[in-house]
Formats: sequence, structure tokens, C-alpha cells
Amino acid sequence: MPLPSQVKIVEVGPRDGLQNENRQISTAAKIELVERLAEAGCRFIEAASFVSPAWVPQMADSADVLARLRRKPGVVYAALTPNLRGFDAALAAGADEMAIFAAASESFSRKNINCSIDESLARFAPVMASAQHAGQKVRGYVSCVVGCPYEGEIDPAAVARVAESLAAMGCFEISLGDTIGVGTPRQVQRMIEAVAARIGVEKLAGHFHDTYGMATANVYAAMEMGVSIFDSSVAGLGGCPYAKGASGNVATEELIWLMRGLGVETGIDLGRLVDCSLWISNALGREPSRVARALAASGK
Repeated sequence: MPLPSQVKIVEVGPRDGLQNENRQISTAAKIELVERLAEAGCRFIEAASFVSPAWVPQMADSADVLARLRRKPGVVYAALTPNLRGFDAALAAGADEMAIFAAASESFSRKNINCSIDESLARFAPVMASAQHAGQKVRGYVSCVVGCPYEGEIDPAAVARVAESLAAMGCFEISLGDTIGVGTPRQVQRMIEAVAARIGVEKLAGHFHDTYGMATANVYAAMEMGVSIFDSSVAGLGGCPYAKGASGNVATEELIWLMRGLGVETGIDLGRLVDCSLWISNALGREPSRVARALAASGK
């Protein structure tokens, strides 16, 4: 299958990235991060999470972030909403799209959200009903699509079942997450083949962590299967609390570097993105991504 000529990038740094960073940053800095990303050309930004602040204190000011943003026309500002209370709060704060999450691993589901996979899916029913009533689009996440810290390798059929359930509920897009970053290209392609057979490849997004340095290779493998939507995190923000020392999502600038080399259009300005990456890395006291370091050193 030929590679897509353009891809959709969903920037998840302000939510999935920051929520796994140890250093707390101010509301003003979060707002500046989102605004810098929009100015760099990111058109889909996961900007907030309406989960319990007791569980994720970094996201406690999500309503303020969304309320105070200078919104750029044509940019979608999304929020994670794991339950009806979170959905209502995100709607009131002006989120453009919502997201819900499930797991392909029973053990991960029970340890992460204290319920089975089927119970987690049942909890989403009122969220989806409210979203339909409000005319809101909802994105579905599936975690542990290749490997689980408790169960090891995950059967692609298990991933396909959960993804199909989310699609049947009305999720317009399904993001397939290699949560602990253990996937390799062949595993990723087998998993995508199984899911695409149920719901079609056009709904699928790849969400790859870089624990073993395989994220961009897995992106390319997914593109070979027809996937044209990818999640990424500026500066590779975040980590994985289930795998000590694990890297976060693939850095957006590394993904853009790959796409530029392939001649694939993203609409994102790499120079502005690297400036943003260096800025937020400094604010968090962390190392920038490899691409950001290399481009900064070369002066390009």
C-alpha cells in the first residue's frame, strides 16, 4: 500500500505529556504551550483532562486553561473526559472534542481504572449519549495494544474487540496506544490488520511511546498499513508510570522530521515547533528531544 501524501497529527503534549511530568507548571505556562503549538501549525491539540485532580494534580486547572486560551481559528482543542462529570465540565469549559479511554488488557484496566474492560465500556454509555445530544465528537483511546506491564504481549483480537466496541458507541476515531512502548513494526502491523478488519483503517490513529526507540519505526509501519493519523507529544513530554524510566510519546518534532523526509505533508512548521520544544523542555528541567537538540546545535 502506498504511503499517504498527508497525515493528521494530534498533539497530545499538553495533556498526555504534562500529566506524566513530575514538575508542576503554572496555568499560564500551559496556556502558552498550547498557544505556541497552535502558532506552529498544530490543528488538533489535546489541551486538557477532566479527571479527578486527586489522581492527576497536573490537570487540576484544565477548565482555566481552556477558558483563558486565545483560540486560533481552525484549531480543535480537545479534552479527555473519562466519565459524565468530566464530560459536563469539559463541555462547560468549551472543549471542541472529547476523548474516552479503554484498555485491551484486563489487568491494566483493573489496575488503572479499577474495573474490567466491559465495565469501563459500560461507563461510557452516558458520556456518548450526552455527546450525541450536545453534537460533540468523541475520540476513543485503546491502551496496551501491543504489550501490557502485567500480561505481556497482547492478542491483536483483544485490541480489535475493544476498538470495535468504541466505534460502535459512536467514536469517530480510535487511537491505538502502545502504552509502554514495547512494540516493533511487525507486531504493530499485525495489530492494525486485526483492528482494520473490524472497523476500517480510516478511523485508526497510531499512538506510540518511544521506550525502546521504536516509535518512528512503528509510525512508518503503520503508514504502510494505510494509517494516516498519529498522536505525538512536543519534546516527547511525559513517560509511563507503569514502566520505570520509560520514554513518553514520540516527540512531535521527530515525527515531523520523518514526514518531511518522506515528502508527507503535515501543515506544521518544524522551526517553530522546535522553538516550542526547547522552551517547554527548559520550563520542565528536562532534556529536549534528539531532533530539537540536533537542529538547535546546527542552527537550522
